[in-house]
Amino acid sequence: MIRAIIIDDEQHCIDRLEQLIENNCCNSIKLLGSYQSVEEGLKAIKEEKPALVFLDVEIKDKTGFDLLKQLPEINFEVIFTTAHDKYAVQAFKFSAIDYLLKPVEADELLLAIKKLNEKFSQKEISQKFDTLFYNLKNIKGSSKRICVPVLSGLVFIQVDDIIRCESNINYTTLFLKDKQKLLVAKTLKEFEEMLGDYNFYRIHNSHLINLAYIKTYNKGKGGSVTMEDGSEIEVSTRRKDDFLKKLTAL
Repeated sequence: MIRAIIIDDEQHCIDRLEQLIENNCCNSIKLLGSYQSVEEGLKAIKEEKPALVFLDVEIKDKTGFDLLKQLPEINFEVIFTTAHDKYAVQAFKFSAIDYLLKPVEADELLLAIKKLNEKFSQKEISQKFDTLFYNLKNIKGSSKRICVPVLSGLVFIQVDDIIRCESNINYTTLFLKDKQKLLVAKTLKEFEEMLGDYNFYRIHNSHLINLAYIKTYNKGKGGSVTMEDGSEIEVSTRRKDDFLKKLTAL
């Protein structure tokens, strides 16, 4: 049984989450209590020593991030709960930290609980939160860090260092500007959704590129691009017109 607490300032959100846990996770989650302020939550974490905290992003006039920054180390799992906020959700995705959108749905809760079986070192957990805090600090800027799962664990990189991403069935190969290649356990579609707002464009079913690293565009039926790393990549015919509009907007 995973010992858990809820920290949320809205009673109806607490009630919903408690009911979902009772109906769907009673054999895996033991709720120790719920708390409605940062101060109460901090006290509960120190006294109850939960293995999991369901943590609201907005807690009265403070945030769940304020709470975490007051702890000497984060030695428990965190699943954030939040109303839809594009930038906060992007920050969670980039740092590979789980979140649930309000109102919480049963299938999303079950998926988040299932992910708790993935084991990471304390160093990797700390790096994930460092990445989250970095991205939140630069929430509307272009400078972002991303956490990517590879065979050996987790790798943390600057988004600006990615030249291109190439599909490899259920994996994606990242090509970085330092000539490093990373095989990542995420699909190209997932990277397209994460990086689409950061100067990346999917020019082909198998290729997502960073527009900042295009060296030349070569004319043809769809054409092709030569990237700064020397690679030449075909542009899909059906994506050509939209791609050329992106180029002229640079």
